[in-house]
Amino acid sequence: MRRLLRKNLTEHERLLWSKLRNHQLNGYKFYRQYSINSYVLDFYCPAKRVAVELDGGHHGEGMQARRDSERDEALKSMNVRVLRFWNHEIKGNVSGVLETLLHALDTS
Repeated sequence: MRRLLRKNLTEHERLLWSKLRNHQLNGYKFYRQYSINSYVLDFYCPAKRVAVELDGGHHGEGMQARRDSERDEALKSMNVRVLRFWNHEIKGNVSGVLETLLHALDTS
């Protein structure tokens, strides 16, 4: 599953990954499509236990929103902080997303 996800990044994942890979964000190491228990995280910084999830429009409605909430709570119980960003935030304001992410990493 992870291998397939790694090969098929969305344009938003590709954009954010281009800013996170190779310790580009203040030296923090990120992995993409990282597994914790049965969950596959879009991006993960193990040193700070911070997960980054990118969401399209379907995540804000109905059953998917409930599943995301339950997933976030399960990860929180494992001491993983989850940051969620909408795809349009990545495309329209990647520098703001990186600033928010960096602040979260520095305060974790």
